[in-house]
Amino acid sequence: MTTLDELRNELAGHERLTEDLRQVADRPEAVAGLFPAAGRRYGREPLTGGWTTDEAARALLLSVAPADQVLETYRYGDTAEKLAVLKALPLLPIGDSAVPLLEDALRTNDTRLVTAALGPYADRLAQTAWRQAVLKCVFMGVPLKEVHRLHERADAELGAMLRAFADERAAAGRDMPPDALALLDQIKEA
Repeated sequence: MTTLDELRNELAGHERLTEDLRQVADRPEAVAGLFPAAGRRYGREPLTGGWTTDEAARALLLSVAPADQVLETYRYGDTAEKLAVLKALPLLPIGDSAVPLLEDALRTNDTRLVTAALGPYADRLAQTAWRQAVLKCVFMGVPLKEVHRLHERADAELGAMLRAFADERAAAGRDMPPDALALLDQIKEA
């Protein structure tokens, strides 16, 4: 998992970062203007670990903002902004307060948001909600390798859900994704 220090190092060439972080630390409401502008201010170049420069800047801005500002930023953000918030959650000291953001993302049909919602912060999801999210990934075609700690959390209940879904797909003449079949095999062996 990427750390805030690694993201900060990736953005070391951006002089305005220090000033932007100071603004948010002094006036948390400043994140409302700086967060949406991150793409213009920092670009959208890819970084290591699957991050982009704008996402890294957004995560760092959130790291100096209070938890309620994180929740508001997600609530009023566009898809790219919501994605950045979801990716930043495991890096922020916010406890369980952002679980409703995961639940919101998992209600969407945007594979990017669903994938981000099942990153490391998804450890905070109740097992029932997590199982439903994994099943949604299978349904939407999200590769299961994107689900954090999938093999550790998979249980017999998830296996039963996947078997029922596989039966439905077979009845409709449709195949199950290979990664879902591999997970089913793993659950049977456990």
